[in-house]
Amino acid sequence: MVREVVLSFQQNNFVDPGKWVGFDNFRTVFADPAFGAAWLNTAAFSGLALVIGYAVPFVLAVVLNELKHAKAYLRFVVYLPVMLPPAVAVLLFKWFYDPGSGLFNQALDVVHLPPLSWLDSTNTALISLVIVSTWMNLGTGTLIYLAALQSIPGDLYESAELDGAGLLKRVWHVTIPQTKLILLVMLLLQVVATMQVFVEPYLLTGGGPENATVTVAYLMYQYAFNFGDFGGGSALGLMLMVVLLVFSAVYLRISREEAER
Repeated sequence: MVREVVLSFQQNNFVDPGKWVGFDNFRTVFADPAFGAAWLNTAAFSGLALVIGYAVPFVLAVVLNELKHAKAYLRFVVYLPVMLPPAVAVLLFKWFYDPGSGLFNQALDVVHLPPLSWLDSTNTALISLVIVSTWMNLGTGTLIYLAALQSIPGDLYESAELDGAGLLKRVWHVTIPQTKLILLVMLLLQVVATMQVFVEPYLLTGGGPENATVTVAYLMYQYAFNFGDFGGGSALGLMLMVVLLVFSAVYLRISREEAER
């Protein structure tokens, strides 16, 4: 982290000695037309991932926890995507998204819907990356939530059932309050992870179309390894680190106040 701070104020190609340039690297990345798009896309990706990738594992864990049979098998199926190397999982979805013979467009054709340009349209490219990311990380979140659910005393659910509470009421009045801590921790981890999204845009879209999927981490990679501007890449990395530190500090302050109540 200290090295990144130093590099962000230097012109450095790791061949010649570093040259101190002050805030020139920051001015360069601020002037880049892709800079604003990268931050907007990163924020949008994190927001969509929270709506989809944060909620779906919890819902799935609740469903698995309610099942009486085949729990072990279904846990394995849910966790299977996590065991795939990220590049393999992403390239699998690249075939799914193929505008010609891709699985998703074939499914749309079966129900007589028009095909979509999943990765080639500015309207669908970003949400397509969110779907990939959610599928890749679904298993870890689900098993963590499932472990938290199984630690809830059974008599709380029995009391709720005796009071006539259905599944939704039991989840709202028993499950969520009893798992508040793990929900907050997973929220922080989710935001930190999604703000650094790189593999999906790198392998699927290359930041396109029209910078619709370029993210801060991907732009950082471009500066460092495509342009050879390690100072500019470090400046972007420093800005991202500061944003995540601020978010983490605010989150920890709120969670501490909640715990003291």
